[in-house]
Amino acid sequence: MGTLINADNTWALWTILVSIAAISIYLEQTYKWASKVTGAIIGLLIAMILANFKVIPTDAPTYDAVWGYVVPLGIPLLLFNANIKKIWRESGRIMIIYLLSSVGTLLGAFVSFILLRNYIPDLYKMAAMMTGSYIGGGVNFAAMAESFGTSGDWISALVVADNLLMALYFFVLLAIPSIKFFQKKFKHPHIDEVEGNVNTGEGETLAAKYWGRKEISLKDIAFAVAISFAIVWVSTEIANFLGSKIPTGNFFYNLLNGLLGNKYLLITTITMFLASYFPNFMSNIHGAQEIGTFLIYIFLVVIGVPASLQLILTRSPLLLVFTGVIVLVNMTVTLLLGKLFKFNLEEILLASNANIGGPTTAVAMAIAKGWNKLIGPIMLVGVFGYIIGNYLGIFMGNLLQYL
Repeated sequence: MGTLINADNTWALWTILVSIAAISIYLEQTYKWASKVTGAIIGLLIAMILANFKVIPTDAPTYDAVWGYVVPLGIPLLLFNANIKKIWRESGRIMIIYLLSSVGTLLGAFVSFILLRNYIPDLYKMAAMMTGSYIGGGVNFAAMAESFGTSGDWISALVVADNLLMALYFFVLLAIPSIKFFQKKFKHPHIDEVEGNVNTGEGETLAAKYWGRKEISLKDIAFAVAISFAIVWVSTEIANFLGSKIPTGNFFYNLLNGLLGNKYLLITTITMFLASYFPNFMSNIHGAQEIGTFLIYIFLVVIGVPASLQLILTRSPLLLVFTGVIVLVNMTVTLLLGKLFKFNLEEILLASNANIGGPTTAVAMAIAKGWNKLIGPIMLVGVFGYIIGNYLGIFMGNLLQYL
């Protein structure tokens, strides 16, 4: 199906993505209604509308560039102040609630399979794919598809259903902290901290106050960008080298290969090492957080692009139900267990986000909400999901295959 902007019109697509991000930030910082909705949701919804009305394509090399370059560069910029000594004390809690949330994903895949196995052929294969993908990420999705020999047509339809649902669920997760019911039922210290540090009495929105003008120099921009490029380059080289040298074939080697061969984990580790052992130098580079946040906003726009409602409704409506049941069970289990074990609302929502969308969307949510202390921990925990995703996906696929 043709679109107004072709997939190979790179400059037009970059203009649209960057402009949507800029408009979203402007609205969020100018109007109170937009501040409550958040610029992240606004950008995501605009992208969904443009894609579904055939203005922009749902797949293009430009979007791959965002995943391949913009996201990796944004991560170190946002971790310049991530002192690992402080994060270590906080990441343990996030890891526990993340693992509890993973139980919700496993249970959701099981329940969804039982409900729909008579309506979708070879559903156990897609249950394995979604278990691996939700607990891990896109790499796990591809690995499970290859492992179980899933049909290409079903893979395409499942990707679209997953993208649409992820966009809608991200919208829900961003909205929950503003709902009074959840504010009353859960502790929310990070929300309180953000609101307590900002005085909005003069009519400015919370976002406008938080992202107020700061001192920044040309040297700051140069150092921030140069260091980020260097970190991504070094991390990619090391990950490629170790990934090719570490053998696979058993649990230990597979785990080691997945751990040391993952560039996102290396990016996070190297950046936090620099922030921890050279804190004065790194923290004095102003503007890194602002640049990184803008890059993540572009990524949030891209999340909404592949959510083709037409393809879902015409080819695979049941797959949307299938993935929806998994997400609903995950959210319910995560909230209940989080409440039972007295986790904060912010920790619960980020853990569920990391289970459904992976570390990048969880970090994006933490940034959008101003929960800066949780950025480093949720990135580490989300990347850990890449490691265990394949194992749990294979377990779920083999279990369901014989039911």
